[in-house]
Amino acid sequence: MPRARVDTRSEIREVAAELFARQGYDKTSLREVAERLGITKAALYYHFPSKTDLMRGIVQPFVDDVEVLLAEREAEPLDAGRFLADYFEIVLRHRKIFEFIVRDAGALAQLDVVEQLLSWRDRVYALLVGTDASPAEIAKATVAVGGLQDCAMTDAPTDDFRDAALAAARAALAS
Repeated sequence: MPRARVDTRSEIREVAAELFARQGYDKTSLREVAERLGITKAALYYHFPSKTDLMRGIVQPFVDDVEVLLAEREAEPLDAGRFLADYFEIVLRHRKIFEFIVRDAGALAQLDVVEQLLSWRDRVYALLVGTDASPAEIAKATVAVGGLQDCAMTDAPTDDFRDAALAAARAALAS
């Protein structure tokens, strides 16, 4: 029976992101991704010519969303609460990808995005506490953003958790 009409590229990215997050990049084969989707390995290669291309297809939407958020906020007066809320939503929307990045950061070296991801930290610090921030202010920003990321990764109901996570992040910055 033929497969129902679907966005195969998106399905491939979703399944691969789940497997990469759970098993790691190196331990997940393209054959396993194809079998899980009920497609041939050739069909998978049609959409993603290599495993690295597949990983790039998974990670790039997250990278693009964070880059857009940072660029927008760098171009206007900062509303820290709005920035934190928008960042939380990006991590939440891309939680499988973020989980993969956290668990298997070494695999990202193949994508030439590691420096870009590391630069985010400095850009976030500049936004939240300024470029001349003290170690204490940088620690507050680290706790605020890192805490938000961790909260977005929990299995708690999102609506119940979002407000509490954002309040805690704002409190970390204000303390």
